[in-house]
Amino acid sequence: MAESQLQHLPTSDQLPCSDDTPVDNEDQNYLPNFLLFLLDFIWGNRQDWYFGVDMGVYHTTGISPLVPVVPDGFLSLGIERRKAGKSRSSYVLWEENNTPPILVLEIVSRTPGDEYDRKMEIYANLGVLYYIIYNPEYWRRDGHQPFEVYRLVDGVYQLQIGEPFWMAEIGLGIGRFRRVIGGIERELLYWYDDRTNRYLAADERAERLAARLRELGEDPLQFL
Repeated sequence: MAESQLQHLPTSDQLPCSDDTPVDNEDQNYLPNFLLFLLDFIWGNRQDWYFGVDMGVYHTTGISPLVPVVPDGFLSLGIERRKAGKSRSSYVLWEENNTPPILVLEIVSRTPGDEYDRKMEIYANLGVLYYIIYNPEYWRRDGHQPFEVYRLVDGVYQLQIGEPFWMAEIGLGIGRFRRVIGGIERELLYWYDDRTNRYLAADERAERLAARLRELGEDPLQFL
């Protein structure tokens, strides 16, 4: 896009924050937010990343800069954690030094959402390095695996092997883990370190600390 056209692009305050399309399963909200809360712990001292959930990503590589793509979750690096100290309502590339997300997560639902074709093409054109498709319920219908990680190579996404899958450019791995949380057994997505150790959620860290205190003969409740 020419410089003269960029000067007339709308600001984030003038753009809708999303496309108002409702999610049709709770995982589309729960899992990206779960990954975000984990990142808040893992990278709590860093201010150079942003993880968006169900947020419009406005770019100039599609049919119109006024039409966003809305991933279930995405991660960008090398940008402000909070833009000018404020929360973002949308992610506008021309206000982010044209920094595309380095990772995008899509969670397949009952209603097919073009995750394996149209969206894949959009993210490739955008330059998203890692594209993750989580499809625990409808993978047989779609002819894919329940968890797939794609890496952009020469402008084309190539399916990667291994889980958890290590992403060196991000410094994290990602994979599935099944556990009981809130009294319900469910499969979750987790971040991993380079030795395939899973980063624990807040409740797991609290329980591990409580167990250690009990081993030392202390009552964890006295520290509440």
